[in-house]
Amino acid sequence: MEASVSHPRLSALIVAHNEAAQLADCLETVRFADEIVVVLDRTTDDSAAIARGFTDHIIEGAWPLEGPRRMTGIAACTGDWILEIDADERVTPALAAEVRAVIATAARGYAKVPIANYVGGRLVRYGWGAYNGVGAKPILFSKGAKHWGDQPVHPKLVLDGADHTLQETLIHHVDRDLHDMIDRLNRYTTAHARDMLATGQLGSLAGHVRRMVTRFWKAYVQRKGYKEGAIGLTLALFAALYPILSYLKAKAELERR
Repeated sequence: MEASVSHPRLSALIVAHNEAAQLADCLETVRFADEIVVVLDRTTDDSAAIARGFTDHIIEGAWPLEGPRRMTGIAACTGDWILEIDADERVTPALAAEVRAVIATAARGYAKVPIANYVGGRLVRYGWGAYNGVGAKPILFSKGAKHWGDQPVHPKLVLDGADHTLQETLIHHVDRDLHDMIDRLNRYTTAHARDMLATGQLGSLAGHVRRMVTRFWKAYVQRKGYKEGAIGLTLALFAALYPILSYLKAKAELERR
C-alpha cells in the first residue's frame, strides 16, 4: 500500500474593522483554505456574525497599532503557509489554484502576489505608489517568515526565507469613488502625523514642498498615471499632498500642546 502524500496546510487570515459590507464576499473567496482565521478590531457592526458563518476561528479585541493586530492573527494560524488578505480584497479561482500549486513545492519563505487595484468598478493599472497602493504584496508566506513592525502608518515588514513571485492577481477594491479617496487621504495623513510626532521626525516645510514635486512626477509620469485620465491625476495629486498634509497636521498638533 502506498503511503499518503502530506500536503502543506494553508491558513487564510483576514484582519478587519467594521467591514460588514465587504467581509462575506472576501471570506467566500478563501473557502479553499484549510482554515480561516478572522481578527476583528473594535467592531461595532455585524462583522462578527458574518465571520461566524465561515469560521469558528474568530479573535475579537482592540489593538491601537496595525502591526500587533496582524501579528495576533498570524500567531493564531496553524497552517504551514498563511494567506493574509484584507476585507476589500478578493482571491480569484486562478489565484487560489496557483497558491495551492506553489506551496506544494516551494521552499520556506514568502511570495509576492500582483495586485489588481480597482476604484469603483474600474481597474486602474497605472499611477499607484506611495501611500495610495502597490502593485504587489508579500501576502503568502510560511509560518514565521513574515513579521509586522509597530509603526502606526505602513508598519515595516521583516521577511525571511526564499522569495517567490506569483503570476495571478489579487483583486483589491481600493475606493468606491472620489469621496472615498479623499476620506482615505485624510485618515492616512492624520495617522502619519501621529507617527511623525511619536518619532520626532517631522522634517522641514521646504523639504516636504520639494517632495510634492518629485512624488507627483513619479506617480503621474514615471508610473504612467497620465494613462488613467482624471483618476491618474488624482492619484498623483494625493501622493504629492500626503507628506505635506501629514507635516502640517503634526505642526498644528504641536502648536495645540
